[in-house]
Order: sequence, then C-alpha cells, then structure tokens
Amino acid sequence: MTEKPDSTADLYDEHGDQLLVCDLQFAQYGGNRTFQGRIVTVLSCEDNVLLKQVVAEPGDGRVIVVDTQGSLRVAMLGDNMARKAANNGWAGIVVNGAVRDAVALRDLPIGVKALGTNPRRSLKQGAGDLNVPVAFGGMTFHPGAMLVSDDDGITVLPGRP
Repeated sequence: MTEKPDSTADLYDEHGDQLLVCDLQFAQYGGNRTFQGRIVTVLSCEDNVLLKQVVAEPGDGRVIVVDTQGSLRVAMLGDNMARKAANNGWAGIVVNGAVRDAVALRDLPIGVKALGTNPRRSLKQGAGDLNVPVAFGGMTFHPGAMLVSDDDGITVLPGRP
C-alpha cells in the first residue's frame, strides 16, 4: 500500500515561505491527482527522446520534471509514454509544456500535470540534458529534492537532498 501524499496546503502551513511553491497554474491530466516523490529532471525544448529514455527506467516512486521552457508547440508526453512510466513505478510527471492523448491520460495510474495540450508530436533528435536544475514558475527544481503535487499546486520541500 502506498502512502498518501501530504497536502500541499498542510505542507505550506507547516513550512511557510521555506516551502517552494510553483507559481504556474498546471492542469491535471493523469489518473492520480495527488503524487509525490524525489525529482528527476529533463531539460529539452520540443524533443522527447531523453524523456522516453527516462520513463523506460525503474521509477522507484520518483517524479519526472520536464522543462520545455514553456513551449506548447508540441506534446512532450502522450499516453504510451505515460503508461510505460506508470508500469515502471514513476509516481508522476510534471511537464512545463504540452501533453497529448488527454482523455487516455485520465485513465492511467500516474500523476500528470502540464500547461496544456497539443496533438503535434515532438522532435526526435535527442537534444537536452538530464538531472540538471530547471527553473520555472518562480522556483528551481533540483534533482533529488522532494516534490509534492495535488489539486492546489506543486511544491518542493525545503532543503536539498
């Protein structure tokens, strides 16, 4: 049995302004509306080859944070990759960009948050970086830090791993 994630509101009440809170308003797309885990980052604008490699690895309850620099021109994640991530034990995926297959994503047992949707596929060139700090929404996501997400937002617990 998995532990129920902490409420982001309760975490804020506990930690105050030491809790990092993402200012961007992400939409919920995955079947799990609440999720938490240690962060793995993918920095890639409009190219999802690195993300495809990461979802194929054992997730061990971690969360993938994908920074596309906010591009909504292409989808970085669809139902096939999200299904593979869920099957491999990833708790969630946060995409600072677009996803596709929104209806199918709702039925998958994984948290998925994104800025929006686009049916267009991403590039397939392998450009980008893995496990580097990424910044958006007024905060920086560090690999290994603990992310907690629910309907109220996305937070990262204070302190580095």
